Amino acid sequence: MSDFVIEVMETDKDHIHMLVSYPPNISVTSIVRRLKQESTREMWKRYPGWLRHHFWKERTFWSDGYFVCSIGEASPETVRRYIENQG
Repeated sequence: MSDFVIEVMETDKDHIHMLVSYPPNISVTSIVRRLKQESTREMWKRYPGWLRHHFWKERTFWSDGYFVCSIGEASPETVRRYIENQG
């Protein structure tokens, strides 16, 4: 069970946008770290040959950085509709 919920997710060629709900006692850094760790583990489990060919130096998948912003006064539903209408 997770302590955060991915409400909306949109993928692009080289990045992902997510609307995440989480309690205030959880840090954004811990959420990003967990998302990157678990998705990297799953990718290596599913596609070891392909990843070994492209990431032969180290078993990484994500870049070190990330960008985070708050939705402020907008409701999650407003943001959800905005993201869904962008595609």
